[in-house]
Amino acid sequence: MIAAAWICLALPLAATFVITGLGNRLSRRGAGYLATAACAGAFAAAVVTFVLLWMEPAEGRYFPSTAWTWLTAGNLQFGLRILVDPLSVFMMLIVTGVGSLIVAYSIGYMDGDDEERRYFAYMALFVFSMLLLVQAGNGLILLAGWGLVGLSSYLLIGFWHQRASAVAAAKKAFIMNAFGDATFAIALILLIQHTGTLDFEGWTRAGNELSSNHWVINLIALGLLGGAVAKSAQLPLQTWLPDAMEGPTPVSALIHAATMVTAGVYLIVRTHFLFELAPKIGDLAAGLGAATLLFAGLVALAQTDIKRVIAYSTMSQIGYMFLGAGLGAYPNAMFHLMTHAFFKALLFLAAGVIIHALADEQDIRKMGGLRHLMPWTWAAFLVGSLALVGIPPFAGFFSKDPLIASALDRGWYGDIMWVAGIVGTFLTGLYAFRLMFLVFGGEPSAYVREHPPHMHGERIAKFALVIPVGALTVLSIVGGWIQFVPYWTPITNWLSPVAEPFAEASNTQEAVTSVIAVAVGLLGIATAWAYYGSKQLTVPAWPRVRAVLENAFYFDRLYDAVFYRPAVTTARLFIALIEGPLVEGSIGGIAVSVRELGRRSARLQTGLVRTYAFAVAAGLAVLVVVFVAVR
Repeated sequence: MIAAAWICLALPLAATFVITGLGNRLSRRGAGYLATAACAGAFAAAVVTFVLLWMEPAEGRYFPSTAWTWLTAGNLQFGLRILVDPLSVFMMLIVTGVGSLIVAYSIGYMDGDDEERRYFAYMALFVFSMLLLVQAGNGLILLAGWGLVGLSSYLLIGFWHQRASAVAAAKKAFIMNAFGDATFAIALILLIQHTGTLDFEGWTRAGNELSSNHWVINLIALGLLGGAVAKSAQLPLQTWLPDAMEGPTPVSALIHAATMVTAGVYLIVRTHFLFELAPKIGDLAAGLGAATLLFAGLVALAQTDIKRVIAYSTMSQIGYMFLGAGLGAYPNAMFHLMTHAFFKALLFLAAGVIIHALADEQDIRKMGGLRHLMPWTWAAFLVGSLALVGIPPFAGFFSKDPLIASALDRGWYGDIMWVAGIVGTFLTGLYAFRLMFLVFGGEPSAYVREHPPHMHGERIAKFALVIPVGALTVLSIVGGWIQFVPYWTPITNWLSPVAEPFAEASNTQEAVTSVIAVAVGLLGIATAWAYYGSKQLTVPAWPRVRAVLENAFYFDRLYDAVFYRPAVTTARLFIALIEGPLVEGSIGGIAVSVRELGRRSARLQTGLVRTYAFAVAAGLAVLVVVFVAVR
């Protein structure tokens, strides 16, 4: 079991080294095959790990493994340590399973790109980084994986570095995530100070000591929440996520479906015992999730880039997971994380097929009438959209409704969260099917008529696009059937030994919530059909509201005014007052002095032998005088 877990972790890293080391000696297509094989092999190893762990008794499914202890400081020991338990294996299966499908899809999508080798090396590195994060056996390795995921996302978002917008988006993602990394690191420092260890077991044992110091435990939980909020693009650190669409579409799917943005949810569930000692911070996490799901749902209604609409959808669905995890419904949050990985990856990859077929066009205002021109893509997109809204029998129905219902077990605050979840369901139906009707409904637009959909590339590249989309379509239909609360709950039973839920709805609450959520979701779909499908209703102009939504409530402008411009002004002042006159001035003065000394020394080089003979004689005379005087 442990060996299989190490193999799962090592295979994507090995692929990164091999692709990088071989360079041009490996064909571009070969790099894609190698990265895909490595991720598929990692998935097979994760399956083996799951089977072996499942055979163990439920109370004993906890197996840490340290490869070596590489640093010792007093009583502290830091080792390369992984942890095999139900939560880590659950995430390993999602990351490698969905990740391998996305990497395989990239073979077709990136076919013909001059930098395919570099792309697949980055993709393999990203999968390794995410696996290191979810398999980490202590806080230090978790932080290392956390940072590597940020680095990998920076490389992939800015993959097309010849585009200034891609470079800017990559820097923005890196900087905003770095803020969360800093708060995460501060939380770890506090944990070392007050528990003397970075091992999860040590944190659990020190629970009583931490609970007695309310300031410390609240600061620790707040630091962890800062890291989670930044990585998962929740309010107020959400602005990097839509700009991350500058990367290739498979990168968007990998970052926004099963990996990077779900890391924050995983962190809360992994360290849930710390959040339970600081319940106000847990409530804050749920509140931020509720605010984000409403914020993102509204903003998605005004976006015109197909990938940005899906990106805001991701932000909204992660908000649901934060809501559940913050309130203590850990298995429900993780279950929705799994189904979301299926249908969100499906939506991104189907959008990639559309973009690929329409000569890289992403503006939905130039689309329309694609249902009959791309029927299979329409069917896949429809499945993904229905799963996103939570319509039975698709995957999202089985995971989102129990998550919303669990809020009713948390008093008046939970009731507010429940209302937010229901309103978010209406918005989801509205923006998801607005996208459906604008892209696939009606008659083909002028752009579509001028650029009819055409799948470019070889047959094998086309298969690489189609097969992953087909697999994710099936998973988006049946992937939620694995658990149907309250009748069978294998995921809850699997995760409960690691993260016991303390927010669970009654059967009546589950049934009522499901009926209301499905009805509200259908109302959202009907509203989208009335406005955008049948055009029976005229969309209100409301130019000011539209401007606010198109600009995402002006968060970017706010941060530009509050942080960027003051920082730039301060930097320019330092250049003018300190760096210019002191640093550059002193360096310039030294350079001028050296040049002047060189010019004067050059005058001594006359080329006359008598001058050199005189200089030698004068030097000897000086030496003689010195020796005599010293003696």
